[in-house]
Amino acid sequence: MDYYKIIAENFQRTIETITVSVDPLAEVIERGVQLMTTALLEDRKIILCGNGVDAALAQLFTCHLLNRFDEDRPALPAITLGADSASITAVAQSSGITEIFSRQLRALGQAGDVLLCINSSNGTDNLLRAVQTAQERNMGIIVMSNAGDSEIAALLRPEDVELRIEAKQAARIVEIHTMAIHVFCELIDHNLFGIHNRD
Repeated sequence: MDYYKIIAENFQRTIETITVSVDPLAEVIERGVQLMTTALLEDRKIILCGNGVDAALAQLFTCHLLNRFDEDRPALPAITLGADSASITAVAQSSGITEIFSRQLRALGQAGDVLLCINSSNGTDNLLRAVQTAQERNMGIIVMSNAGDSEIAALLRPEDVELRIEAKQAARIVEIHTMAIHVFCELIDHNLFGIHNRD
């Protein structure tokens, strides 16, 4: 087996996906950053959710906000709904998996907070319910989605933000979502604290 060929092809596909994603995503990322910056300046919080690898990306974003991204600065309020396995399984047992995020949002979400919903695969009912609940609570909404995610897109209001990745492979979508999270973090730090990575 030619491992080098497989490795090179994967790197090349990632580079190609990045190249075609910059222009369509730049304005959307800016809108998302402004929405989150406004919420944080008003002492609101960012609440994140996702399934599987998307839950891991939500935790990555929360980690960067609560701790730091590139340079030291005050902690920023963020919660990943999927991080508490006891609460998740309790809600799933009594109310069903569809409610695992929405029930927590009804308890923790407030008007002016921002829900960041990450979905690199097809839309699932628990994410749909999370978006609906965030709308009911007058929260801002950012959805990081993919080309096949039409169900969540159909729920979004004009003021909501959808960062849609037009890629066929799930791995490429996750890679661009990860890059977008890092750009979000850098721009939030810049907006709030004047921090900007010039390297």
